[in-house]
Amino acid sequence: MRLVFAGTPEVAVPALDALIASDRHEVVAVVTRPDAPAGRGRRLVASPVAERAEEAGIEVLKPAKPRDDDFLARLREIAPDCCPVVAYGALLPQVALDVPAHGWVNLHFSLLPAWRGAAPVQHAVLAGDEITGATTFQIERGLDSGPVYGVLTEEVRPTDTSGDLLTRLAFAGSGLLVATMDGIEDGTLDAVPQPEEGVTLAPKIEVEDARIDWTAPALRVDRVVRGCAPAPGAWTVFRGERLKVMSAAPAADYDGPALPAGELAVTKKAVHVGTGSHPVQLLWVQPQGKKPMQAADWARGVRIATGEQLGG
Repeated sequence: MRLVFAGTPEVAVPALDALIASDRHEVVAVVTRPDAPAGRGRRLVASPVAERAEEAGIEVLKPAKPRDDDFLARLREIAPDCCPVVAYGALLPQVALDVPAHGWVNLHFSLLPAWRGAAPVQHAVLAGDEITGATTFQIERGLDSGPVYGVLTEEVRPTDTSGDLLTRLAFAGSGLLVATMDGIEDGTLDAVPQPEEGVTLAPKIEVEDARIDWTAPALRVDRVVRGCAPAPGAWTVFRGERLKVMSAAPAADYDGPALPAGELAVTKKAVHVGTGSHPVQLLWVQPQGKKPMQAADWARGVRIATGEQLGG
């Protein structure tokens, strides 16, 4: 089939690569979000998908909105058979959905109907799911509600961050997306409506959602730290300034003095924090305006006093 691929961030690149490598389909163009400011200089930078497409000599379309007349006119000229989508980042109007003969097919990183929305992997980690996966489905007007072509499952490991899990799903899901294109092309694959039961939502994780509540059990603190890594990053407050907690681990074998929620206990090699259950050990932190560092190095530098707390 003639394909127009839609995607923006790095997580979409493995699927684009897999479709480019397929000997059954041709990626004739890519749709991605417009260049965005990045870095200290805030210069405009092309998306990872745009960069990869340009390397491969594929036409790149960057509409401000996918309902723009110029974009829709070019899409009709290209006349794709199908438009596979991975993390494009904009809502597609019906007028765009109607262009390809086989519609737009999304690779979504959850087992639908669970975790519909922008942050399915983060919510799976935050919720403590043991199994998640990826789903290919036909895009319709509803939020990730279209009929399903295929699924794969993936174990959520006890130490997985959202970044770890998303990377595995991106590569595994690329094969699922190619297989879905194959099945659509040869007519062997039919989309099946999603069940009405089991719907959960996965809205974008905001910065305030990533603030650590030290009165919560250690298991919950651990999930917040892992679920918000690498972005937006779990955080707390120390001496009135924000402290990002990049890595931590429950410390069920902690044998030091009892720690109230948020209170710090520092030794030469370890930094522990009290929670609503047993303490957690801080591993990597990032003070405001500074680079990431090991928690023990941070603690030595700030000279934590007995009884000092995190959390403001």
